[in-house]
Amino acid sequence: MAKDLDVQEGGAPAARDYKDPPPAPLLDMEELGKWSLYRAVIAEFVATLLFLYVSVLTVIGYKAQTDATAGGVDCGGVGILGIAWAFGGMIFVLVYCTAGISGGHINPAVTVGLFLARKVSLVRTVLYIVAQCLGAICGCGLVKAFQSSYYTRYGGGANELADGYNKGTGLGAEIIGTFVLVYTVFSATDPKRSARDSHVPVLAPLPIGFAVFMVHLATIPITGTGINPARSFGAAVIYNKEKAWDDQWIFWVGPMIGAAAAALYHQFILRAAAIKALNSFRSSA
Repeated sequence: MAKDLDVQEGGAPAARDYKDPPPAPLLDMEELGKWSLYRAVIAEFVATLLFLYVSVLTVIGYKAQTDATAGGVDCGGVGILGIAWAFGGMIFVLVYCTAGISGGHINPAVTVGLFLARKVSLVRTVLYIVAQCLGAICGCGLVKAFQSSYYTRYGGGANELADGYNKGTGLGAEIIGTFVLVYTVFSATDPKRSARDSHVPVLAPLPIGFAVFMVHLATIPITGTGINPARSFGAAVIYNKEKAWDDQWIFWVGPMIGAAAAALYHQFILRAAAIKALNSFRSSA
């Protein structure tokens, strides 16, 4: 058990005991018999549906308002800044709403990162990813159902590599962007940090939403910003054009690499899990 020191008035340190929660079981079949799992899966489905519905509508609305052939103007609509706010703001809202139920992942890359850090079981990981992808498909499907002509004309909010960029650049943008997001998730939800820095209240969904916002500002011109395989997959399924499918691998490989790198960095470098394990081995030898 590790101890953290809090500084009291007068500079005297007060010891606060902190014990890391046990890792989630790799394969917990008993979890399949619990309503809490299915409630969490439903929450992930609905949250991802709402996320795609609002964010894709924002993208399509911006393109329609700036389409000169349809009477739009270059300075019309919300702009890239507004699109970034839509994505980041929705993540903030939805993580806040679902954090206590499912953990507020809303992103297969986040789920995989937490699985690699042994925060969630394999069973929950698989069900979450399925629910997130289905929710994304349904969210984009609702957009197309309500605005069919606009959806097709303005690209359906599908992620595609922009002209002038090669696939390596797009892959790098997705890796780094997802690393920023998943690193923020780990930092904002770290229970040890909460115990150590309890005098600094942090609403976890806020930095996570800001991370999504900032990454979108940087990578919208390159890939349209994926950093969420479910978001990219759902839009590609409903839009169903060749370019979106040709580039689809970028929006799965990049985020998964970025998520894995963030999990390893946080757990083994910042939290020094490898050193703790080695010291524990030495002390028991």
